[in-house]
Amino acid sequence: MAKLSDIAAHAGVSEATVSRVLNDKGNVSDSTRDVVLTSIDVLGYERPSNLRRHAVGMVGIIVPELTNPVFAMIAQTLQGRFSAHGYTSVLCTQAPGGAQEEEYVQMLQERGVAGVVFVSGRHADTTADISHYARLCERGLPMVMVNGHRDEIDAPSLSTNEASSVRMALHHLRQLGHTRIGLATGQSRYLPSLRKVEEFQRQAGNDGGLAIEQTWFSVEGGELAGRRLLERGVTAIICGSDMMALGAIKAAELQGFSVPADVSVVGYDGSLLTQHTSPPLTTIRQDISGLSGAIVHALSEEIAGHRHPRGEMLFDPELVARGSTAPARPVATTA
Repeated sequence: MAKLSDIAAHAGVSEATVSRVLNDKGNVSDSTRDVVLTSIDVLGYERPSNLRRHAVGMVGIIVPELTNPVFAMIAQTLQGRFSAHGYTSVLCTQAPGGAQEEEYVQMLQERGVAGVVFVSGRHADTTADISHYARLCERGLPMVMVNGHRDEIDAPSLSTNEASSVRMALHHLRQLGHTRIGLATGQSRYLPSLRKVEEFQRQAGNDGGLAIEQTWFSVEGGELAGRRLLERGVTAIICGSDMMALGAIKAAELQGFSVPADVSVVGYDGSLLTQHTSPPLTTIRQDISGLSGAIVHALSEEIAGHRHPRGEMLFDPELVARGSTAPARPVATTA
């Protein structure tokens, strides 16, 4: 059962305004009405029958997996936004050993899908065969590519600004006095990792205090990369995902270090769990809301026959400073 207070808080309006919208009363602007209805959809509440939109089509959302919380966040936000536009979303997750991207696309087309969103799919892997995207374009299937821009794919492309995330994290740690900083991220075959590594190296210049370890975007990958970086003497670690950051913290603790007293750790993604970790994780938070809104707009335009601008649209993340980063310990000097 929907609570007026929850909807009002999410929409930023009064409970009286929510009540007027639900009862289809006057004295509510169209923009406010849309905000309230969107909040109802995003929060997962069912609209009253008189306010339900007529379904205008089905869209597919293909994500790598839901074990990484950020993909669940993106999927949930997209589903709410598409619902507000009258679309029914079909969520497809690529679990190891399960159906893969091309199989999902075939299934979605057989069901008459109006368009597809690819989140960190094969287009993000520089070693993968991406010829099937060209075939989909030739068939006229509206698509949007997320977090993995490829010039050769004729579709709207939207990404989080990976370079900006590295600059933010480095600036934060340097302000805290850290000079021996490590980057723990995934393999460079994946575009988000490649961009992080390139920017980290660009910012390092001739600075011998910066180190890089590339493993996997998981707790285990973060633990391995964190252990290697700590062996190389870093006092701060920038991670390619929040899950990697949890692994890096585990590696530090297993080696007898305290976070953040001895080692500072910065995550990436801004998963909701990061505020509940111990210590609460400093992270670079992706603009999931802004990114998702632009994705829905782009695909809706493509479905309607209006060509959305090509080229990559970048969304800047933001630094969320919490308890996993602290000033670097003074370097001990000998008398």
